[in-house]
Amino acid sequence: MNMNKFTQRSMEVLQSAQTLAIQHNNQQVDQQHLLLSLLQQENSLLAQLFRRMGIDEGFEAALEQELGKIPSVTGSGREADKVYITPQLDKALAAAEKQAERMKDEYISVEHLFLGLVEAPNEALKRLFRQFGVGRDGFLKALGEVRGGARVTTDTPEDTYDALGKYAQDLVALAEQQKLDPVIGRDEEVRNVIRILSRKTKNNPVLIGEPGVGKTAIAEGLAQRIVRGDVPAGLKERRIFSLDMGALIAGAKFRGEFEERLKAVLGEVKRSEGRII
Repeated sequence: MNMNKFTQRSMEVLQSAQTLAIQHNNQQVDQQHLLLSLLQQENSLLAQLFRRMGIDEGFEAALEQELGKIPSVTGSGREADKVYITPQLDKALAAAEKQAERMKDEYISVEHLFLGLVEAPNEALKRLFRQFGVGRDGFLKALGEVRGGARVTTDTPEDTYDALGKYAQDLVALAEQQKLDPVIGRDEEVRNVIRILSRKTKNNPVLIGEPGVGKTAIAEGLAQRIVRGDVPAGLKERRIFSLDMGALIAGAKFRGEFEERLKAVLGEVKRSEGRII
């Protein structure tokens, strides 16, 4: 298998699975190691998708129990820091590669690794998937909600999934949760923004001013009006997102990574068909 086909986060997961096997004194890296590494990865995509699928935290605990059943070898008979891939894991990796081809993706990402485990599970994972109701259809539905119709064309695609959730704040959601301060004395400015947004053309309001003069307060005031229903019909049930440029830039080490994130944000806004401001 060509390791250059894996995304960076997929490579991290495979290395983590190997480390996990060594820590547990297992001579082989099996599917349980890979699945646990997928769930425990920092900012884990799989953990996020499991939450969307309604799979509770008991799954990870049950998986750790299954991992504990794998025989451990200690003492002089064991080669230090040397482990081998089981035939079952090799079969799952081959299934992941085929899944990437079916989805017309150029790299094998973490979602392909999980789908490979679902398509070719060993007996331990079969029991877990059956017990917790984990299936391909539910996973693909949850994946579609965060990935949209995007294809994997770079080795860092996971950074672009659910881009608005990662790099922006939903002001309307904050207003619904009553987490925004009341906006006082900005009625005229908020009305002007509503008037501009309601136009058919030239409908992009720009708020210009020194830091601290209340530009964000105007956007928050509009969000609170949307929650109250105190807006024209064309703005009802719309969402307002505040883009965090610091988060968008943070960790973008490689050339083009920031641009990929920004394109992902704009793509989500475009796919919303006017529901997002």
